[in-house]
Amino acid sequence: MPFINIKVTGGAEAPTAEQKEELIKGATELLQRVLNKNPATTVVIIEEVATDNWGIGGESITKRRRKQ
Repeated sequence: MPFINIKVTGGAEAPTAEQKEELIKGATELLQRVLNKNPATTVVIIEEVATDNWGIGGESITKRRRKQ
């Protein structure tokens, strides 16, 4: 059973329900096309992560975005 975990920043910039549906469908179709995986057994989870809990280069996304 394929398992896909998509992590995105949450809050104000979180994907809409429609965008999540498109991600789930697209990821499932990709595994079917590329790896010949059965869509009926492909699991897709979308996790929304607060920008305070996501870091790059030693600092949080929240802090990096404040600098921009």
